[in-house]
Amino acid sequence: MSGRVSFVGAGPGAPDLLTVRAVRILGVADVIVWARSLVDPAILEHARPGAELVPSDDRTHEQVVEIYARAAEQGLHVARVHSGDPTVYGALHEQLQACRALGLATEIVPGVSSVSAAAAALGQELTIPDVSQTLIYTRRPTRTSMPANEQLVELARHGTTLVLFLSVRRPRELQADLLEGGYAPETPCAVVYRASWPDELVVRCPLSELAVQIKANRITTQALVLVGPALQAAPCARRSHVYDPGYGHRYRPLGRPDRYKKAAAPDG
Repeated sequence: MSGRVSFVGAGPGAPDLLTVRAVRILGVADVIVWARSLVDPAILEHARPGAELVPSDDRTHEQVVEIYARAAEQGLHVARVHSGDPTVYGALHEQLQACRALGLATEIVPGVSSVSAAAAALGQELTIPDVSQTLIYTRRPTRTSMPANEQLVELARHGTTLVLFLSVRRPRELQADLLEGGYAPETPCAVVYRASWPDELVVRCPLSELAVQIKANRITTQALVLVGPALQAAPCARRSHVYDPGYGHRYRPLGRPDRYKKAAAPDG
């Protein structure tokens, strides 16, 4: 017998943001290990009858690995459910290593990122032509250290859009780092708490008010902080080139059509 572990992204919170693949995996798994502190229990409606449901938030890594070891011995299929996407701040690396050491097959089922849900809550695109074409995902160090070349002050010097995970517990230090890195006090910011959940909260403010707003709204966890010029509330005249009338490509040739490869005919 050979067991397997599927690392399943549950998305940012709303249970209807599960992918079709995630639903399929949940429907066949023998064991579902899920973080009840971060994942809506409604996703368990997709579990097959008789599946073993194991909350992970009161277990250590070693205790979860014991479940994987049992899967290897008994040929079980485990669905390990993570909030958001398991490949971003998902404590996935050490779990993959443990599974491979046990001889378990593994797969990763991508999830809708909390960043996507936050942008949807803000009602805007995060990459705007000639304003910001780069997103940096990072965090401030708390109990988790940061590599020497990834200090927030240095990353802030790029002046592009920063998305900060796990960084709202020390808002004054966060604000100070961003200002020291070169963002102007009037730089637009947004704090999105529990994006896509029923109690979602969106706070917009200039960087100069970021710490005050985080404290005033009593946000201490489960929030993203977004900083940068793309968050400006005013309409932007910039537009993407791909749909511009003067922008040609193989599906919409302009000028000399012989310059473009002929588009493949749709299957009929």
